[in-house]
Amino acid sequence: MKICDQNWFSTLSRPSRYLDSEINTIYKDLSKTEISIALVFPDTPEVGMSHLGLKILYHLLNSREWIAAERAFSPWPDLEDALRRNDAPLTTSESGRSLKDFDLVGFSLQHELSHTNILNALDLCGIPFMSEERGDTYPLIIAGGPACFNPEPVAPFFDAMVIGDGEATSLEICSILRKAKQETGIGKHDILNRLSRIQGVYIPSYFLMRHDADGSIAEILPKRDDYKWVNKAVLSRLDIYPYPERQIVSFTELVHDRVAVEISRGCTRGCRFCQAGMIYRPVRERSPEAILNIAEKTLKLTGYEDLSLLSLSSGDYSHIGSLLSTLMDRHSSNHTSVSLPSLRVDSLDAEMMAQIKRVRKTGFTLAPEAGNNRLRRVINKGLTQSDILETAKIVYRSGWKLIKLYFMIGLPFEEDDDLRDIIDLAEQITRLSGKKGRRETVNVSISTFVPKSHTPFMWMPQITLEESRRRIELIRDGLRKSRVRVKWNQPELSWLEGIMARGDRRLSNVIIEAWKLGARFDAWSEHFKLDVWKEAFFRSGIEPEFYHRERDIRETLPWGHIRSGVTNAFFIKELKNAQKESFTSDCREKCHECGVCDHETIDPVLYGKRSFQPEEISPVRHLKQPGGKFRLTFTKMGNVRHLSHLELGRVLNRAFRRAGLKLAYSKGFHPMPKISFFAALPVGTESLAETADIELAEHLDADDLKAAINRELPEGINITNTRKISSSEKKRHIKASRFLITLEEAAFSEAKLMEFLRSKHFEVVKINKKGEHTLDARKLVTAIKIVSPEQLDVTIRQTDTLTLKPAEIVKGVFYLGEDELSGMKILKTEQIFH
Repeated sequence: MKICDQNWFSTLSRPSRYLDSEINTIYKDLSKTEISIALVFPDTPEVGMSHLGLKILYHLLNSREWIAAERAFSPWPDLEDALRRNDAPLTTSESGRSLKDFDLVGFSLQHELSHTNILNALDLCGIPFMSEERGDTYPLIIAGGPACFNPEPVAPFFDAMVIGDGEATSLEICSILRKAKQETGIGKHDILNRLSRIQGVYIPSYFLMRHDADGSIAEILPKRDDYKWVNKAVLSRLDIYPYPERQIVSFTELVHDRVAVEISRGCTRGCRFCQAGMIYRPVRERSPEAILNIAEKTLKLTGYEDLSLLSLSSGDYSHIGSLLSTLMDRHSSNHTSVSLPSLRVDSLDAEMMAQIKRVRKTGFTLAPEAGNNRLRRVINKGLTQSDILETAKIVYRSGWKLIKLYFMIGLPFEEDDDLRDIIDLAEQITRLSGKKGRRETVNVSISTFVPKSHTPFMWMPQITLEESRRRIELIRDGLRKSRVRVKWNQPELSWLEGIMARGDRRLSNVIIEAWKLGARFDAWSEHFKLDVWKEAFFRSGIEPEFYHRERDIRETLPWGHIRSGVTNAFFIKELKNAQKESFTSDCREKCHECGVCDHETIDPVLYGKRSFQPEEISPVRHLKQPGGKFRLTFTKMGNVRHLSHLELGRVLNRAFRRAGLKLAYSKGFHPMPKISFFAALPVGTESLAETADIELAEHLDADDLKAAINRELPEGINITNTRKISSSEKKRHIKASRFLITLEEAAFSEAKLMEFLRSKHFEVVKINKKGEHTLDARKLVTAIKIVSPEQLDVTIRQTDTLTLKPAEIVKGVFYLGEDELSGMKILKTEQIFH
């Protein structure tokens, strides 16, 4: 059963995050497909659905008729409690089936702090943690993502792991499973043997680790002579597979709630601290024509109002200036904003700044990483102090009020003077703003450096937890009296991340112990429990700081059998360059023989050597007079009753955009569509009579408008009436709302109702964010009658101040407890106007 169909669903916090029937969701009959896959993102839906990789795999796999791919996410603690209390499994969003019922369960490992969520998902579905404990009756459990480049801490949990680009690899895995199901007598052992032949597929059970007495790895022992290491999978070009243009539009607000277009994969800069810059090599750009086409189609099919160009360094894209200009020219008239989330200071030229100025100026982000030129040479960040200051000056002159600066502490060869230079740089940038007073013009964000596998710094030590706290405090003290706001990532999280990033298989027992002790959502600072993890290490007999130590370059590393393509010889050379403070240039300028490219099938894909002339777009004629004002009446039935007022507004606005409506917008710094709702419906309440006014910048017939919108609305929301009104007609005020309330148990007593009706005053308690309030229900209830022992008809007066919700009235008048109200259904049947 789907989570949203459970009778306790309405008791969850933010239930909208678990709703089905999202726009562009793909539903398949699992009985008619040959392979079923559950794609599990071990975090909340609002985090998981922000991730482009999940969208790519979801659409790619479902593009094959014989594959059904569905989504699942980690349950928030209240949902986990409900599932365990009701002995219900974790299920997928589309079919509501347990993960245990799929052929394959694939986890996305984006970072090292999601490991306990993986175990939680398996446990909720009755799937054993260890691969060796799962026979042929269980689904194949696999993983992919950047955290798999050191797979060892979680390797015992997985049957197979994908190293590198997942597009081709995932389809090959499905093809092998499909063929195995068609044959007789093919078990898990045979399937894993076949999977090991695919480039980029790691079978953990095919390797043994032998440790020395001090805990370090003495030797990695492959069980097969023809499978001694795993080379990452590399997609030679990004346009080999179709891009997901019909992206799912979630009901809940996502962390990155926008259309994302991957303009390139990989990076050429060679920052020595950056794992992504090493493991995603070589750089492969998408053609500008393809990007423009994808952006146009995806915006139209989703209704999103924001477009983000994704890349490790968007400013390095060959035609970024003309691409950005063309996108803004094409979409700004529709009030679509375009953002570049990853810009380097030295990639900003006059053309790009001119385009970025057209975007909302909420805050401009720069990432110096270190406070001075010396340390930036160490990490190969090709920025100078003058570059940063000059860019900051231009940013302020261009109209931005706030600059956000990102720094790391604990970098190799860092000293306290380097930290003081962070303070000095932040203060210099503050002075450039030209603003006086106490208002902050600079935000400084600090994170602790974590050495990662497959980087030149993978042998370097990580600073201790205590030292991390000291360095953060040094910077905070230095900026305490300035107009700089200092934020920092919790160093305790970096402590655990550093252990897992360079850990070995022994950590799998620690992860299990931590999960047993209650560890969940370790990447969320409010959920991370340092004492739980320290206890887990103690129970496992492992010293955590062992994994933060410096490594000898001759030491066998836990990921020694995983090949990212970049050779150890290159990493060692870059480590020596760091020690010499020597800069290595961008590989766009010169090949440094890192080892990734074979110069036959694998090479950088760049579009800088050819001209790009985008098709000219005629200038948009802005209408001086709005096309008309309309009053919409609509329903909110079924599961969409769990949408909040803000979520409902987003759903309707995006439906209007998908319908191609030209909405009128307000004036000012942040124009908003002219949509006005008459009242906010309580979450969980259904309605047959919601009302909103919208204003268009085009002339449309009312019936045509109704039909156009209804084609784009999710199940449960339906426009029942559309009426054109004069521009001078004001929004009518709601006098009262009428509700039909249903409780399965015969809870509505005539005696208690008569007690209420005979009272001149009847106080009911209302609890909201501001505390507890007592309201007189007799003044607010204008009509009330029992239809049957299970149904109540009540009309509640609308006031400008506090009013009572139907549930609060039922609870107070009939003296019912929370448990008795859990199955209550509330339907708004009428709005009564003044």
